[in-house]
Amino acid sequence: MELAHSLLLNEEEYNQLGEYQKSEFIFEWLRFLEKLLPVTSRADIRENQKKLVEQLTSLLNNAPGPPTRRLVAKNLAVLYSTGDTFSVYQTIEKCNELIRSKDDSPSYLPTKLAAVVCLGYLYKKLGRILGNSFTDTVGNVLKAMKNAESQGRYEIMLSLQNILKGLGAVAIPCHRDIYKAARSCLTDRSMAVRCAAAKCLLELQNEAVFMWSTDLDSVVTLCFKSFEGSNYDVRLAVSKLLGTILARALTSKQTPASTKHNFRRISLEEVMELLGTGFLRGSSGFLRASGDMLKGTSSVSRDVRVGVTQAYVVFASTLGGQWLERNFSAFLSHILDLVSQSHPKAIQSQMDAIGCRRCVSFILRATVGGLLGEKAQIAAAKEICQAIWKLKKVVDAAMSDSNLETRITNADVTASQHVLVCALQELGSLIHGLGTTAAPLLQDSSTGVLEAVISVIIHPSISVRLTAAWCLRCIAVALPSYVSLLLDRCIERLSALKSSPEAVTGYSFAVAALLGAVKHCPLGIPHGKGKVIMTVAEELLCSASQNSRISVQRTQAGWLLIAALMTLGPAVVQHHLPRMLLLWKCVFPSSPKDLETEKTRGDSFTWQVTLEGRAGALCAIKSFVSHCAGLLTDEVVQRLLPPLPSAVDLLTQLSSICKSYGNSLKTSSTVYRHKLYELLAVLPPKTYEGSFCAVLKELVADLTIPDGQIDASTFLLPPLCHEDDLLLLGPLLQETDHRFIEEQLVLGNSVAGGSLEYDPYSIYEKVAKRDSIPKPLPPVLSVVSAATRLFGVIFSHIAETHRLQVLEQLLNSIKQTKGSRQQTVQLNVVSAFSTSLKHLANCKGSLGPEEVKRSALTLVMGALESNNPLLRCAAAECWARLAQVVSDSAFAAGLAQVSFDKLKSARDVVSRTGHSLALGCLYRYLGGIGSTQHLNACVGILYTLSQDSTSPDVQAWALHSLSLIVDLAGPLYHVHVEPTLSLILMLLLTVPPTYTEVHQSLGRCLNALITTLGPELQGSSATVSALRTSCLLGCAVMQDNPDCLVQAQAISCLQQLHMFAPRHVNLSSLVSCLCVNLCSSYLLLRRAVVACLRQLVQREAAEVSEYAVALVKESREDFTPVDINIREIGLEGALLGLLDKELDQRLCQDIKETLSHMLTSMAVEKLSFWLKLCKDVLAASADFNTVASIDTTQEEETAKVDDASILTSESDERFHPFSNPRWSTRVFAAECVCKIINQCENAGSAHFDITLAQERKQRDSRDDFLVLHLADLIRMAFMAATDHSDQLRLSGLQTLLIVVRKFAAVPEPEFPGHVILEQYQANVGAALRPAFAPETPPDVTAKACQVCSAWIASGVVSDPNDLRRVHQLLVSSLVKVQAGKEAQGQQYNESTSTMEILAVLKAWAEVYIVAVEKQKNASDAQNHSLKNTKSVEESYRDTSSSASGLLDLVQADLGTLSKLWLAALQDFALLILPSEYASQLPAEGGTFYTAETIENARPHYYNSWALILYATALWLTTTGFIVVDPDEGVTNLSRPVTPTTMCQDSSTRPSVKSPEDVNTDRFHLILGISVEFLCSPRSDAAMENIIACLHALQALFDVPWPRSKIGGDQELGVELLNVLHRLILTRESPDIQLAALEVVRLILFAAQEHVKEKRRSAEVDDGAAEKETLPEFGEGKDTGGLVPGKSLVFATLELCVCILVRQLPQLNPKLTCSPAVQSGKHLLLSEDGSRLVSAALVILSDVPAICSPEGSVSVLPTILYLIIGVLKETAVKLQDGQLPLTVAASLQALKGLLSSPMARAEKSRTAWTDLLRSALVTVLDCWDQVDGLQQQRDEVSLLTAITVFILSSSPEVTTIECLQKRCIEKFKITLDSKDPFVQCKCYQLLHSIFQHPNKTVSYPYIHSLAPSIVRKLQETEKAKPENAAELQVIQEGIKVLTALIATAEEEHRAHLVACLLPILISFLLDENALGSATNATKNLHEFALQNLMQIGPQYSSVFKKLMSSSPTMKARLESAVKGNQESIKVKTAKHAKNPGKSSSIQLKTNFL
Repeated sequence: MELAHSLLLNEEEYNQLGEYQKSEFIFEWLRFLEKLLPVTSRADIRENQKKLVEQLTSLLNNAPGPPTRRLVAKNLAVLYSTGDTFSVYQTIEKCNELIRSKDDSPSYLPTKLAAVVCLGYLYKKLGRILGNSFTDTVGNVLKAMKNAESQGRYEIMLSLQNILKGLGAVAIPCHRDIYKAARSCLTDRSMAVRCAAAKCLLELQNEAVFMWSTDLDSVVTLCFKSFEGSNYDVRLAVSKLLGTILARALTSKQTPASTKHNFRRISLEEVMELLGTGFLRGSSGFLRASGDMLKGTSSVSRDVRVGVTQAYVVFASTLGGQWLERNFSAFLSHILDLVSQSHPKAIQSQMDAIGCRRCVSFILRATVGGLLGEKAQIAAAKEICQAIWKLKKVVDAAMSDSNLETRITNADVTASQHVLVCALQELGSLIHGLGTTAAPLLQDSSTGVLEAVISVIIHPSISVRLTAAWCLRCIAVALPSYVSLLLDRCIERLSALKSSPEAVTGYSFAVAALLGAVKHCPLGIPHGKGKVIMTVAEELLCSASQNSRISVQRTQAGWLLIAALMTLGPAVVQHHLPRMLLLWKCVFPSSPKDLETEKTRGDSFTWQVTLEGRAGALCAIKSFVSHCAGLLTDEVVQRLLPPLPSAVDLLTQLSSICKSYGNSLKTSSTVYRHKLYELLAVLPPKTYEGSFCAVLKELVADLTIPDGQIDASTFLLPPLCHEDDLLLLGPLLQETDHRFIEEQLVLGNSVAGGSLEYDPYSIYEKVAKRDSIPKPLPPVLSVVSAATRLFGVIFSHIAETHRLQVLEQLLNSIKQTKGSRQQTVQLNVVSAFSTSLKHLANCKGSLGPEEVKRSALTLVMGALESNNPLLRCAAAECWARLAQVVSDSAFAAGLAQVSFDKLKSARDVVSRTGHSLALGCLYRYLGGIGSTQHLNACVGILYTLSQDSTSPDVQAWALHSLSLIVDLAGPLYHVHVEPTLSLILMLLLTVPPTYTEVHQSLGRCLNALITTLGPELQGSSATVSALRTSCLLGCAVMQDNPDCLVQAQAISCLQQLHMFAPRHVNLSSLVSCLCVNLCSSYLLLRRAVVACLRQLVQREAAEVSEYAVALVKESREDFTPVDINIREIGLEGALLGLLDKELDQRLCQDIKETLSHMLTSMAVEKLSFWLKLCKDVLAASADFNTVASIDTTQEEETAKVDDASILTSESDERFHPFSNPRWSTRVFAAECVCKIINQCENAGSAHFDITLAQERKQRDSRDDFLVLHLADLIRMAFMAATDHSDQLRLSGLQTLLIVVRKFAAVPEPEFPGHVILEQYQANVGAALRPAFAPETPPDVTAKACQVCSAWIASGVVSDPNDLRRVHQLLVSSLVKVQAGKEAQGQQYNESTSTMEILAVLKAWAEVYIVAVEKQKNASDAQNHSLKNTKSVEESYRDTSSSASGLLDLVQADLGTLSKLWLAALQDFALLILPSEYASQLPAEGGTFYTAETIENARPHYYNSWALILYATALWLTTTGFIVVDPDEGVTNLSRPVTPTTMCQDSSTRPSVKSPEDVNTDRFHLILGISVEFLCSPRSDAAMENIIACLHALQALFDVPWPRSKIGGDQELGVELLNVLHRLILTRESPDIQLAALEVVRLILFAAQEHVKEKRRSAEVDDGAAEKETLPEFGEGKDTGGLVPGKSLVFATLELCVCILVRQLPQLNPKLTCSPAVQSGKHLLLSEDGSRLVSAALVILSDVPAICSPEGSVSVLPTILYLIIGVLKETAVKLQDGQLPLTVAASLQALKGLLSSPMARAEKSRTAWTDLLRSALVTVLDCWDQVDGLQQQRDEVSLLTAITVFILSSSPEVTTIECLQKRCIEKFKITLDSKDPFVQCKCYQLLHSIFQHPNKTVSYPYIHSLAPSIVRKLQETEKAKPENAAELQVIQEGIKVLTALIATAEEEHRAHLVACLLPILISFLLDENALGSATNATKNLHEFALQNLMQIGPQYSSVFKKLMSSSPTMKARLESAVKGNQESIKVKTAKHAKNPGKSSSIQLKTNFL
């Protein structure tokens, strides 16, 4: 194929190829040429033009296929437009000749068509350049059309469209001729021709004025005619034409030219009238009404009506939203008039009425819902309300008129019903779409929306009553705050108007609808409502028999209410279950005998009541089973069962009852059947096994004796066919935007579709996915569908022998009927059987013996050859399921063989299509069937069928089947890939474009092939690249196909290719194709586009976005409106715009995902762009928000207020890219803002650091940082948080919360000490205030509380006065909480008040915690500063004032808060009890929850308990567990300021509890909750909850009283330690582990205190006498044994070992032996790791203190091993000579151990000494193990350890000779170290050893080491120190010697001083040397001088003696002293000059 890539056709190559390859080669060359010509230079083109033209025109004669001829034409046109045009006339002439040719043979046809196409493109591109030649051309083409066949007519129409497009106004002379030709084509028998003609006329009307002026009427009539017998595509094309022409007629201005054509301006009324005639009278013209019409028998054909409906929508959309807004009332009244009494023909039968109502609803939904913004929608809703009021008046007048004409007016009343239904339905949908944004509309009393809807609830017509109820339901879902209100109102009216039949049904419908709405309202309704409704329902049922006039209504209403009540779920229903079961039991006769007596009594009326009642009861039970599955215990099922047999008995008697009492019972008996079948289908089949036979008999009868000739295929079969197969049946069954109206065309003439009045019980059910309102089918049909479902269940459960009889009976019944009747029966039977196969396959059942299989086969086989394509489709699926159920390969092969044989012999389309699909379906359920022969046979047959050009149907079905096989045969198919691919290409290039179904099947095949090849497509071998090119070629052909669904296939094929071989798909052309189709009128194409985009942006979002913008800029052709938008706001903006307009849920979801992917990958790079997009969406609505008016009066005096009010003023000035976006789009934009912040957080710190951001922005202006857009972020959050829509308010508050959390710490560079957020405090306050208004929903308030606490806690604002604004909001909500749960408004469920109260308490808890922490930090800082200097008071004052300010704010309410917190914790403690303690819970609920709503309340407690717990613990510790109000007894814990307390009855109260008991209760409450949670925190438990819980425990044990509790209760301590141990094992987070270790330390401390206390008291008691008999305290008693599980010490050790080994695995002896851990390899711990290890060591060193002496001996080895192990493993030299944290900790721990009293206690002394000696040996041994490792052991650490031993342990440990020797040895080695730092440390350590008070310890060291120290110092005389480090070594050495002198005995001192003095003097310098000396030697000189000054006077005799004996020394000393005095003088002189200097400096630092 690469050879095809050249400017001229490579003819040598071309001639060598075979026939099919030639056409592929040509197509590839033409594709290449199309890309090449626009970018080739003019000169090159001119050079080759002649040859190229020849090559291209010669192709015309080669009979090119449709895609090829289009490309030839395009290329010729481009060639002439860029090259020379002189030979163009010859080309045109040549084309005309080809068209004139008389050759009519089929082989010549492609050439003629190619010539036609060529002309079209030439004129389109060159247009007026071609001058006057067009008249001949057009004449010639039109002449050719007279005897052209459909393909010819199709191409001619499209060509004329192109000619008109190119010529524009020049073509006026031909307009009339073209118009005439197109008229005839518009009613052509070929649908494709009609579409083409519509496109041609659409082009024509641009210039042909007469079409929308003089000939308007005839054009309109013509369009109506064209709708007759049309298909979906024609309706789409013609409605577009009709709508556009009428819009044009309405808006056209008078032109001078048009005045000649006696032109009259047409008014809106006339246009609407024209459309209305089509809607009402169809295409029979205006005057030529046929006889039928006059007689009133013919009704308008549905396709005309549906077409006109679409034209209305096009008309309104063309004129646009603003036009609609201005003319809405006229438009509305006309549309509603279509179903009013003035046109009785339109609504003469119920079917027609339902059809028309649907059309009217569709028009209103598409225009009002699709074109108007929210503001305009509210105005529209008001208009609709006005219309309802008007109609209401008519009804009222008619009802009250008791004059003689009542009969006539009654007709009026029923006639107005359809208008009302449409108006109410639209009103409901409108408000539902507006959501909470509609609140102002409902509050507006002048409109009276609710009054209007409620007033028509008692309309005489049942459909109006139902729709009004539905409308209320929509209002309730949109505005949850109205649910309770409306329920109360309706229940109240229902009780008041019990005697009016209309009121009883109307209000019961309303209540049921509202109950159905509750599950869509997360805030629910008060629990008590259920009780009220149950009571009302019972009353209605009981009083039904009192008044026969309304007994039917009351019975129906009663059961309807009960059934609707069930949707509230188990929590509500369980309280009413006994009453409901009792009613259920009473409604059926208890025995068969009673049923018999019943039959003999009564008349048709009583039977009607009875059947209604029983159907209602069945419905209620079904509702119960479906919505309350949780309550279906065995006991309940047992109580449900008894009435069932009697219900089934009644079912069997129905027909005889109907016979006895006449036909009036027909409907009620049908409804009864339907409800019984539905109930049985949801019950477990085991429960009614006994009734199987009886029920089956009835089912078979229902399926085989259909009432009336209703063809139910379109309801029954689609769910049974596979969704992929339904694509074969054309667009009718596919999802389209017009599905709502198109549905009625699928259904055949007897049914118009479902409607609410067919089954009132559907009013509370969930609506199907795509519907806006339930559409139950007529009872006759719903019985059949319920019967097929139930048949499936029962058939799969009956015995196999019984199955045979049933099947035979079904087969017979099919045989016995004839004609259409037979088809209906066959259809019902196949659906039923297919359902049963589905059940059998699911439960892996078998079908039964051979005979059953045979009958089943016969049954399905008959259907496979049925004339109804839908039935064939279902039968093929059934055929395959049969094979699946039998699951025997021989059987499956047999089935396939049957199809093979049929396909070989049969010639009729029906059996060939059916059996070819059957072959594909077999693969679907049996995988590859395994054998290659079978596959080869299938593929062979399908190849042949797919080339049968006589029947496109056969081709389409065969190819579809082939696509299934390709998809499912797996790797077996690889052999066939190449031939299949070439077959597909050949067909794509030859099948005419009018056969869209064939092209669609080809697309599916190609898609399946690409999937089969998969990643292999990336390969580079010749075969793979050939396959790849073929796939791309196929996609290109499909992309050029005019059919949208084929284009959708092409896009999904390219999407697959891009997934497997991304490098080979040309992204820019794919993106351009996607952008063009983004706004297609075909839903499936839009879906394919967005799905493809979603995949592309996951990999290369930036490229996709750039290509889209580049493409729009380049493209010169005018694009759809979306793309104009792309120019301004990019692809992202266009997608957001589409999201706003789109109504299809799945598509919206995909758009959101696409945008999210784009955001994740590009938001950081294109930050401003994304933020501007979000801001535009959010700001577009701000002008219509009455933004929370910021009341300046209250407290804002500053100018800061203004920026909050400015926030909303800019929006009107400039045009918004988004006009009035819907609230859901704005919510999405707010979510995007949060995601952007998140992305920036991951991208780098500069986004949150303004100084850094500004620096980098200056460096590179393209950089962009989030912090620079903070004002925008705040503004967006503010706009969202103050909107009318609650959803948006929640998103806005969430955004604000994130902004506050992320930016709280960002400093403001211009004002040091302040943060950047501080300037926005007015905005934050203003955004929060509306959320605390009384009418705000609780979820918004709860969210706002969270933001308040985050804001206060963030520390942004430190001034108490500024804080008060937000603090005040929290105070106000606290007041609300104190009023208690009884005072909460009864608007929502009780659990919402729990949510709000807990949110408030949690917010306060957070603020309190932060306040306490700040104060603690401030006091720490103060203590710290006091230690350092006295001058830091001011700085402390700042911090502490802000901290105490915050604490003061909370302090005022702490008393109240603490009680509420304790109450909440107590509730929580009860709620977390396991279910077996449920009986112990208080009956009336807790403080903040009610017993009934316990389940709903739980999540709110789980959400907030942790912070409340921490706050309570802090409060208790700050009061030190002291405060107990004297007047509070038991209530202290349980009674907050609310009326309910735990113990109501005063007599049961114990006498007042002592403070000790109260405290103990509180202590156990906190401890219990913590332990319960920490025992098993769920894997999803939030980190902050665990941390808060551990902090609470820390706070608790920070004070003595709780410590005494835990210290004294060892079991409790052990348990707590075990829990913490487990926590440490399961949670990796270092924060959690550190917090846990802190708690462990406190527990150990508590135990220590306890042991100390006991020892002290024992000593006091026993006096000092008999010391040895003292009992042992501490663990281990006198044996030293520790019991695991009981021992605190053991638990502590376990936990510490766990931490240490996790950080340092080398410590584990088991591991160290294994080769995996090389000992001696040092691991540097992370900072967290070091902190953990240190904390563990601190704990370890405290352990012996809580042991008895014996106990301490048994734990000591372990502790020593661990401490020394850590020392050994982590003692590594660090760069800066610092000690590692762990080493410091281990030395500290060692010191603690060595100085432990146990080491000296008499019982343990000897053992301790031995163990400590061994430990010292271990430390000494560490030294010798140093291998040649890169990281040296740190001698200093080990030396320090030895020193700790020498100094801290008792002398007997270290004074053994051998140990002492080794220690001294180590010091000697270290003294000789080369490293000055090590030497220095060594001197310091020796310094401390030499000063040891015990001489036995220090003397050996002095004797051994002093001489070498002196020697080393004497050596320095020669080598002066080079640097500070060496200087320090010398200084330390001198200090050691000075110390030695001090400790030495009197007689030796003089000797030592004599040694020291010469050394010191040798360091002195004379004046000359001082000037040139280095810093180090200078400092040494000064140091020596100072020391001499001190020592001289002390030991004067020695000093003088030395001086006299050595004159040189003396001279040296004197000169040094002199020099020193000189320098002192100079310094003081300097000071005297500026005395104030030092103090000023001090102030400066102080300020800092």
